[in-house]
Amino acid sequence: MDPELEAFVPFFPKTDLGDPVAARKSFAQLASAIPAADAADMEVEDRTVAADPDVAVRVYRPHGAEGAVVWMHGGGFTMGDLDTEHPWAGRVAAGSGAVVISVDYRLAPEHPFPAALDDAYAVLSWAAGNAAGLGIDPARIAVGGHSAGANLAAALALRARDHHGPAIRFQLLNQPGLDDRQDSWSARNFTDTPWFHRDKATAGWRHYLGPGTGPATPYAAPARATDLSGLPPAYISTAEFDPNRDEGLDYGLRLLRAGVPVEIHQWPGTFHGSQALLSAAVSQRQNAELGAVLRRALAG
Repeated sequence: MDPELEAFVPFFPKTDLGDPVAARKSFAQLASAIPAADAADMEVEDRTVAADPDVAVRVYRPHGAEGAVVWMHGGGFTMGDLDTEHPWAGRVAAGSGAVVISVDYRLAPEHPFPAALDDAYAVLSWAAGNAAGLGIDPARIAVGGHSAGANLAAALALRARDHHGPAIRFQLLNQPGLDDRQDSWSARNFTDTPWFHRDKATAGWRHYLGPGTGPATPYAAPARATDLSGLPPAYISTAEFDPNRDEGLDYGLRLLRAGVPVEIHQWPGTFHGSQALLSAAVSQRQNAELGAVLRRALAG
């Protein structure tokens, strides 16, 4: 493990998703300790997207931005909101120069699949339909997110392709959780990795998928999709000590075989969510790369 990251591991709280309400409180406390990005060169505005039900969003608008990304937070499908994602959404906006539309999607287990995806799709449709009002180019809209948020971004790309929805320029998938089956080597073996491990992943999927019968659909678990052709170009970032690692790498290879341009970056010495440790050099490089990749993808 990267020595700078390893030094923080003993101080990480022991958390699980057995009690989602308690987990949300802990998650919010951790997020509150992360400094917000410098917003001096951008406008930040809370908006409401009319849907059933309405969806709250926070829009980060750097001066001169023309491209945009519909951005979904992480949190195992059960945690997170606009405030916990504020430090990261602001950094993505500052690093990319793009408008970031951060989505406050409904959380499981109270709202299992497809609630979160429906919310995200409503925001994507709103962004494309209101591009002029948002001051963005409708041909330069990306989707992206961390972890469970990256799952939703990948699912949005599949759903928009299959249902002739809004055009998506790019998908930015950071440490995505894509496969509920959890049969990859990393999913089976990383049972005690920092912050995120197999049991936590299992609980997150259980809450998200709910008590229904039958296998998950590709819109819930994009790794189950059999046809990945015609999807937007992608960037996939994985962490070495992360149960999600191998499913992210495999999804990237499958996209490549389907003719989709893909950039894959496997970060050695890192673990799931370790980019939150902002003092570490590797975390600084990870966060900077997310912005730089999105900037290139949305360039005119």
